[in-house]
Amino acid sequence: MLKHCLLTLMLTGLLYTAPTVVAQNNQSNDQSAQEGQPPEHGRGGHFDPQRMTNHLTKELNLTSDQQTKVLDILKSQQSQMESLHSDTSLSQQDRRQKMMDIRKSSDEQIRGTLNPDQQKKWDEMQSKQRQWHEHGQQGAPPSSNQ
Repeated sequence: MLKHCLLTLMLTGLLYTAPTVVAQNNQSNDQSAQEGQPPEHGRGGHFDPQRMTNHLTKELNLTSDQQTKVLDILKSQQSQMESLHSDTSLSQQDRRQKMMDIRKSSDEQIRGTLNPDQQKKWDEMQSKQRQWHEHGQQGAPPSSNQ
């Protein structure tokens, strides 16, 4: 009887604390995702051209004409990536290389729509993103003091 009561108390305690722990964990994951990564990926990690265009508009002060061009470039990139993702004839290494080529081409096209001041800011953003990816591979975010 005593074992049954202790077991019931322990299970009840777990039931009351589990939602709090899960909620705290989800909240900290959401915060770290918002702080450390550019907002180009929506829920589930899917690329969102509109969201990325909005981010670039804010960061680079894009004109409406530039916004349209950037959105078109990013939609094309997304389409190419989706096609590539479904292509099972390529090896993983070849697919990765083609994805990098698509991304590089899109980045160059976006840069071409920008004025010199925006290009400077774009280059800084690209550099920070490369640093973030390099450090992310090693498990640590880049230092903002660099």
